[in-house]
Amino acid sequence: MWKRLAIAAVAICITPVTQADSSYPTKPVTLVVPFAPGGTVNLMGRLVAVRLGEVLDQPVIVENKGGAGGAIGASFVAKSPPDGYTLLLATMGQQSIQPAISKKLNYDAQKDFVPVALFATVPNVLAVSPDLPVSNLEEFIRYAKANPGKLNMGSAGVGSVNHMTGELFSYRTGVEFTHVPYKGAGPATAELLAGQIQVLFANLPNVLSHAKAGRVKLLGIASAQRSPSIPDVPTFTESGVTGADVDSWYAFMAPAKTPPAIVQKLQNVVVSIASEKEMIAHLKEQGAEPYPGSSQDLMKLSEQESRRWAEVIKHSKIDMN
Repeated sequence: MWKRLAIAAVAICITPVTQADSSYPTKPVTLVVPFAPGGTVNLMGRLVAVRLGEVLDQPVIVENKGGAGGAIGASFVAKSPPDGYTLLLATMGQQSIQPAISKKLNYDAQKDFVPVALFATVPNVLAVSPDLPVSNLEEFIRYAKANPGKLNMGSAGVGSVNHMTGELFSYRTGVEFTHVPYKGAGPATAELLAGQIQVLFANLPNVLSHAKAGRVKLLGIASAQRSPSIPDVPTFTESGVTGADVDSWYAFMAPAKTPPAIVQKLQNVVVSIASEKEMIAHLKEQGAEPYPGSSQDLMKLSEQESRRWAEVIKHSKIDMN
């Protein structure tokens, strides 16, 4: 997949810039992060915004609009003028999960946005309180089954990637949690550190420093292979849990009807930035991986994830309506 996207990145970056987009942007651009400060989405947004502003030669201002699993921020961008000056840092949760859970969203994930480009991906990990009397995933599953519903699982909101990764894990293992939604992964992580919740299926960058400091325990990584950032943490599959891998992706989207020339220019820039050696190094420091891809790649990925999560949502009987 990485080789394919790298080839796509080269092709995208040599796409000529037309006269229609040569003057864009002429004023600051707002990048909406649909979650509260402190989470991985916010981290990814602020990491790329600085470099994006340098390349575009205009400030890129990060604006956090958290709540409803990313739906509030997404709705804001969907209703913004389609001129390229308000962009969304899109996530799998907001784009592929929320629409499958709620029919009352005041935006249409397929019709109200135009895909711009994929940027990065991060693995999800099972983080637990250090006070929990378990030391590996097998012990955790036994403990959870012996105490059904007694473990509080935090998330960035109903339908967020944290929440759905937990539901997928429950689906595959038969364990039961009590779900405690917050307005972002940052607040959920803070509650894990404070001992108010015991379980968090977190993006690795959000808990990496806490794990290294011993403030949380990482029992498994929901990815096909171990992460170089935490080489001693086994994958779910290695610990006997199959079909529960979840790699979160981050991408740029713009309001529908944004001029194609502007979308093309943004796509070129985002893919180019994600392919820079310095940016790759920054991402890896945070436990993330570059994931440059075209608008077509983003559209296909979003559709695939939508089908996958529809099955989990049906099994878990989640309903926000």
